[in-house]
Amino acid sequence: MLGLRARAAAQLPRPSPSPSSAPAASLSLARLACASPLAALAPLAAAPPSARATQPASLSARWAAPMRPGGTGGPSRPTTRVLCTAAGSVQREGKELLVQHLLVGEKDVRLLVDLEKSIIAGGADLSDLAVEHSLCPSKENGGMLGWVRRGQMVPEFEEAAFSAPLNKVVRCKTKFGWHLLQVLAERDQCVLQDIDPEELHTKMQDPSFLEEAQLIDVREPDEVVKASLPGFKVLPLRQFGTWGPVMTDEFNPQKDTYVLCHHGMRSMQVAKWLQSHGFKKIYNVAGGIHAYAVKADSSIPTY
Repeated sequence: MLGLRARAAAQLPRPSPSPSSAPAASLSLARLACASPLAALAPLAAAPPSARATQPASLSARWAAPMRPGGTGGPSRPTTRVLCTAAGSVQREGKELLVQHLLVGEKDVRLLVDLEKSIIAGGADLSDLAVEHSLCPSKENGGMLGWVRRGQMVPEFEEAAFSAPLNKVVRCKTKFGWHLLQVLAERDQCVLQDIDPEELHTKMQDPSFLEEAQLIDVREPDEVVKASLPGFKVLPLRQFGTWGPVMTDEFNPQKDTYVLCHHGMRSMQVAKWLQSHGFKKIYNVAGGIHAYAVKADSSIPTY
């Protein structure tokens, strides 16, 4: 059975920020950066073994609250035998996975087995058990790690995740301890990379490029007055609270999207936000319009 947190994450993998949660006049750039799935993986890469807590010997009292009785009419729960022997059973090259997990200490094998049984036989939810028992800081989000790709996790965890069928709870051991993990959804891995000003300039000489590509300038209006590029739609970063929530309505996530700012830093943060919201191919103009003016087109003013 998928918990409320897991079902919500699987159904809405690309949430849009609410205008009320970020005033239009003052968007924090840190907030955009935190939208990346990379931030959610820090516990797997950084949590020291010494930070592990001792788990209680008795589970009956702590299971009572999070467990939900089995029954008909709701989503089916994983009916898996929880093993770490699924290597090679699923091919997911070029994919991103929505993953949740829980972590217990290396010596807490008995606890791991009992938690496994509570999912298979008792109808408990992995997300609820993570809140109660996990040693990973992701427990605050029901063990949700967000969207992950190869190269972002420790090898054993990555192999288990990329080999597990959807919704199947599997067990694996890493240097941090024992994990129960579950893959809730998958999608094609998106492209996020810099594009050199010279390459962009060459593309912009083709009229079809300006018609097919999505070009976004996140500078402020007073900057755009000083220098601008044809075809770019101006979406000032300070007004993110207004245009952020409707990005997927105004732009097609399947099309190539190019993001421009003054020096390139702000546009990369916006590009990462677009990536986390399902845009497939995002290109950040390296060095921003300043580099474009210096390297590609001297007719563009610098400021």
